Amino acid sequence: MLDLLPDLCDQHDAALQVADPLFHNFGGKPLFYGQAVTLSCYEDNSLVRELVTRPGQGRVMVIDGGGSLRRALLGDQLALKAAEQGWEGILIHGAVRDVGTLATLALGVKALAACPVKTEKLGKGELDAVVSFAGVTIHPGDYVYADLNGVVVSATRLI
Repeated sequence: MLDLLPDLCDQHDAALQVADPLFHNFGGKPLFYGQAVTLSCYEDNSLVRELVTRPGQGRVMVIDGGGSLRRALLGDQLALKAAEQGWEGILIHGAVRDVGTLATLALGVKALAACPVKTEKLGKGELDAVVSFAGVTIHPGDYVYADLNGVVVSATRLI
C-alpha cells in the first residue's frame, strides 16, 4: 500500500492533525509510520548524532530545526546509522544533505529542503520536546504517519 494517509483521513479524521504540505520525500522509503521521538535543535545536529546510535525500534524521529534551511540536520552518515539501528523514518522541520544517498536507504526521510552545508556541533538542543510546526503539535509518544500524500499525527496508534 502506497497511499495510507487518504484512508487514515477517511477513517480517523477527528483523531488526526494534518501537517501543512511543506515536506519533500528524500528517503528510500516513501511510506513510514511509528511512535514519535521528538527533539528540538537549531542548526546543530549533536542530538541527532546521538539519537541515531540508539535502537530505533520502528519509531519515527521528529526533529524541529526551526525551519532553518541554512544547515542540514541529517546527511548520509547519520541516516545510514539510523537505518541500521531500526528507525522507521525521520521527519525534519529543516534541511537535509546527501540526497542522492538518502534516496537509496531503507529509511523514510521527509524534510523541507536540501542544503549542502553541515551543522555546527555545539551540543545544543532538547530531547523529548513538544514540537510545533507546519500546523501540527507533536508530543513524545504521538504517532506519526507519512507517505507521498503528506504527514499526519495522532495521539493514539491507528494501525
